[in-house]
Amino acid sequence: MSAALPILHKTPFVLDPRPLTEASSPHAGALAVSRAFRSLGLPGLIEANVKLRQRKRGHDEGQMIESLALLQAIGGESPEDVRLLSNDPCLERGLGYCPPKATAVRNFLGLFHDESLEAMRPSREEQKSFIVPSSGPVAALGQVQAGCVRRIAKLYEEQGEPQRIATIDQDATIIESHKRAAKAHYEGGRGYQPMCAVWAELDLVVGDEFRDGNVPARQAPLACAQMAFAALPTWVKMRYFRGDSACHENQLIEWLRSPDRALEAGGRIGFAVSAVMSADLAKGIQGVAEKDWQTFGKEEDGTLRQWAEVVFVPGEASEKKDSKPLRYVGLRLLKPQGVLFADGSDRHHHAVVTNLDWRGDQLLDWHREKAGTIEHTHDEVKNELGGGHMPSQHFAVNAAWLKIAYLAYNITSAIRRMCFEPELRNVRLKKFRLLLIQMMGRMNRNNCVMGLRLRASVEMIRRMQKVWEVFPLSTHATASQPLGYGGTG
Repeated sequence: MSAALPILHKTPFVLDPRPLTEASSPHAGALAVSRAFRSLGLPGLIEANVKLRQRKRGHDEGQMIESLALLQAIGGESPEDVRLLSNDPCLERGLGYCPPKATAVRNFLGLFHDESLEAMRPSREEQKSFIVPSSGPVAALGQVQAGCVRRIAKLYEEQGEPQRIATIDQDATIIESHKRAAKAHYEGGRGYQPMCAVWAELDLVVGDEFRDGNVPARQAPLACAQMAFAALPTWVKMRYFRGDSACHENQLIEWLRSPDRALEAGGRIGFAVSAVMSADLAKGIQGVAEKDWQTFGKEEDGTLRQWAEVVFVPGEASEKKDSKPLRYVGLRLLKPQGVLFADGSDRHHHAVVTNLDWRGDQLLDWHREKAGTIEHTHDEVKNELGGGHMPSQHFAVNAAWLKIAYLAYNITSAIRRMCFEPELRNVRLKKFRLLLIQMMGRMNRNNCVMGLRLRASVEMIRRMQKVWEVFPLSTHATASQPLGYGGTG
């Protein structure tokens, strides 16, 4: 008689190599992303703006972009990962078409390329950095993105959560890439340095500009900001802007503070931007009397956060002197006695330039909040979606890929915030997939009506039902419940 093996010393089953032929899927929750994509009217926006096909056969632009958004939502990082959608009869039936193959995806992305725009880069002898203009199709994707933002905002309105305030947080990020066409960036590697603007209250990307890695963040940030504010719906009544020192750029500051902004639908723009620490500004901060520094916070290591008004009028030739100077609020980080920063000093000075009259501590705390919005978006897009992996040597192809990543981010953000339980509305995309995407589902048919049946917890099914409720969409299966359908196939 053989001795019994402990359970952890054996596998209690045999592996059957025969594939299941049922219309099932391990990530049936991806159909919730498709539901939101279609309910927001994105196929119509794409059809009206993105015109790439030269032949009518094959997948249309809406199907291709929907497939790419779904691909990134379920965790794909490159066009080749589209196989995650292929050979999935459940998703194929739920989408109404067979997802494209990798070759078709690459061919589609190639249509965004415009060789003439890349040829516009001047020689290195003339200029070290150059912002390549968007190709026509990439710019059209920007229009789709703006339309998506406005429709999500309208959906919040319909759900009883009207948004009247819009705070735009803007920042650039580095995407590492070893492509031959990638340019060297300031951190020593090679890659791209796109700029992105986020509507903080709704966690939506409202503007972006794809750039070579050697384009500094402080070079011409105005275009991205204008794109972001143009994407806001007309019912926004209070507008704000936050940025780091890369946004302390003359044209952007002058545009933000211009009296013309008050004549626009959203009214004037209140802003707070980290100031570039010039020698004159540093001298002004150091001239603040000790009694004027007010403590308003304390870091975990005991570092004190202190603020004070700084009397300073810009004197650089690149800055415009006005009869009514902007306000500078100084920030001092003061170490406890006997503790020093890495540079050997016990204090660091920073400053924020603003047109707001808020108390200094309130202003600095509010300005600091942008680290939890724009930096979070960069992290999610690069590390949880496909935005951190550039698929091509061609500039516009990579720009299109990143824009679709931003589109996927906006759709998943809307689902999280409107369909998840309150305590789960800020979960990262990794957990989003566990809560919604990665569930077993099967398509079955009863009385000529096709339904999706899920092998999942009650909570997961309720989230799917909430998506169906929040994102209305007509369906041929009107006689059946969209989820939890009890027929047998």
